[in-house]
Amino acid sequence: MTQAATRIHNSKAEEMVPRALVVAMFTLMLASLTLVTVSRLTNAPHAGVVPDSPVVKSLDIALIGDRSGAYAAEATDGTVLAMSDQNKAGFIGVMGRVVERKRVTAGLPVADPVTLQLHENGTLSIIDPSTGMDIALIGYGDDNVAAFARLID
Repeated sequence: MTQAATRIHNSKAEEMVPRALVVAMFTLMLASLTLVTVSRLTNAPHAGVVPDSPVVKSLDIALIGDRSGAYAAEATDGTVLAMSDQNKAGFIGVMGRVVERKRVTAGLPVADPVTLQLHENGTLSIIDPSTGMDIALIGYGDDNVAAFARLID
């Protein structure tokens, strides 16, 4: 017999995941569940939630894509307000794809307008009445939010 065939199986040496790591994982899971339970039972205020604020300005726009992948933000009268491939407005295309994907999967018309809203607290949001989507434009970066802020100013 060769040495490989007579090798003694040592389960401790062949652990795929160290025991300490498994214990740490379950400890973290239990701590997370405990925090969520305490938060729910004490009705703690939600952190990271956009506060409700009245709408100051509103603009209906259609996000229309073309074959090259660029999206146009068009006013309801057909005027092109911005193109996603110009003036650091690529985020318009990103949001256009999000809205289009949601509508296609729901079997809804793609070219219907969405509502861009400026709130009293300075935040912007995109409301899609056909799908019920409400996208708060926070945490996407200054240039991305500015692409939509230029439309409503």
